[in-house]
Amino acid sequence: MPKPKKRGSNHQRGAGGQPRNVQPFSDEDASIETMSHCSGFSDPASFTEDGPEVDEEATQEDLEYKLKGFIDLTLDKSAKTRQAALESLKSAFSSKILYEFVMERRMTLTDSIERCIKKGKSDEQCAAAGLACLLCVQMGSGIESEEIFKTLGPVLKKIVCDGTASIQARQAELYSTMECLETIFTKAYPRDRDTNGVSSTHNTVLHISALLAWTLLLTVCPMNEVKKKIEMHLHKLPSLLSCDDLNMRIAAGETLALLFELARETDADFFYEDMELLTEKLRALATDGNKHRAKVDKRKQRSVFRDVLRAVEERDFPAEMVKFGPERMYIDCWVKKQTYDTFKEILGSGMQYHLQSNDFLRNVFELGPPVMLDAATLKTMKISRFERHLYNSAAFKARTKARSKCRDKRADVGEFF
Repeated sequence: MPKPKKRGSNHQRGAGGQPRNVQPFSDEDASIETMSHCSGFSDPASFTEDGPEVDEEATQEDLEYKLKGFIDLTLDKSAKTRQAALESLKSAFSSKILYEFVMERRMTLTDSIERCIKKGKSDEQCAAAGLACLLCVQMGSGIESEEIFKTLGPVLKKIVCDGTASIQARQAELYSTMECLETIFTKAYPRDRDTNGVSSTHNTVLHISALLAWTLLLTVCPMNEVKKKIEMHLHKLPSLLSCDDLNMRIAAGETLALLFELARETDADFFYEDMELLTEKLRALATDGNKHRAKVDKRKQRSVFRDVLRAVEERDFPAEMVKFGPERMYIDCWVKKQTYDTFKEILGSGMQYHLQSNDFLRNVFELGPPVMLDAATLKTMKISRFERHLYNSAAFKARTKARSKCRDKRADVGEFF
């Protein structure tokens, strides 16, 4: 990696007015203890032998200095430079807790994001919208995040509703009101699609994003509002199960499972009139053997819709366990799954680190305060590289054997018809 410029140097453009290259926030930056928690602490198996001591204060200063430079570059004249700076800030915010740094510069960051959304094109708008999400994750659920949303909300809503804006930008900026989102995904309903003349193939990705964002917002609505939304959409959503797009069918199926879960929470005697017709549709998707569809797509669809069918028909959910460091979290309902999947999409590989250290996420998932481990405890969790290699090799062989023996043969029956 090239040596960083001296702090006294200013951000200048190269000869001929060309934008200077932006050194992205890389894994190398994260590895010098500033982000050791992200890779090492989140997984006991990744601990290796003790390395040289690092001056944490100096390292933190270097990190903050670099981030200040990225913030300045979000105002650059070059769209490429602005986008690279936004992506670097996203990478840092997703893999490190920077509450104090962000708190001091939240207005500057908000102004930069707003400027990039208004001034930029598709890719830059997507990067800015993603950074806005991460900014709120860093700030938590306090009044500061509300101020950020109040500032950026109208800008995002304008782009969401702007039919001339690019599909990618509109897809990334679906954090607005539920009414706004409904106007988007309801256009995927067959009747609305026909009357509005909307091309399904062109807008399907946007409709999926709107539906998933709307579903997430529904999970935090008061019960009386949940009832209204269920009455409004539960009888229409099954029509999306016939969509040609696999991801739309899956999004509609998982939304239906979540709506049924919420409906039964609000009313123990909840009754759905078209249950027989719906379960027939779900069962058909869970056992689909259409030879015109790719094998991978069919297997993915069958796996998802078996769970959806169980949720609708038997009120059951296949619980999952998420490991992060020494802790475990059980995802035991569709509401929690939807929330987890959303944060995972935003944070990416930094999800485990944030589950360990981010107070906001720990409050969302009711994990309590972060677990503090002393050096002695961390040392007991450490294993050598050779031991880890042996363990991974054995696990790989075991998985291979299990899959060859226990492969779901029902998944292959339909391939030959």
